[in-house]
Amino acid sequence: MSDPIITIEPLTAAAFAPFGQVIDTKGAQHYPINAGKTERFHDLARVELGGVHARPLISIFRGQPYALPLELKLVERHPLGSQAFYPLSAASWLVIVAEDASGVPVRLRAFRPAPDQGVNIAMNVWHGVLTPLERESDFLVVDRGGEGNNLEEHLFETPWRIEARS
Repeated sequence: MSDPIITIEPLTAAAFAPFGQVIDTKGAQHYPINAGKTERFHDLARVELGGVHARPLISIFRGQPYALPLELKLVERHPLGSQAFYPLSAASWLVIVAEDASGVPVRLRAFRPAPDQGVNIAMNVWHGVLTPLERESDFLVVDRGGEGNNLEEHLFETPWRIEARS
């Protein structure tokens, strides 16, 4: 196993590309609608739905804050659909993801989104649970509903430690 310490890095579209998309209005395709009173930032993430009778769900998750350094014992993935998170406040939060090696999460990374960034975690990508840092925070979540088991969890024998850069 790799070093069990993960240093938090800023969230960028390039760094996050192997795991999904960054939801961000900066650089996004956009155009006016509603007689020019609204700007539409179009097609910011690819919603993926697989399995039987799949349908998109829109939810609000209210997450309790975590303190740094953080001990990471568990990651999960959703084999039948993507999962998008967009913060409804400017509170700080983390996105934790991992590559897959024959069903085992490896090479974990932790990203700190800017206040106006969200993420869409691609189907079947290992990721940590919702991780707000400063205070209880609400997130708009778009994911999959429908038949089938859309949750796999992995418990680490040795927890990973996530910490801010020194």
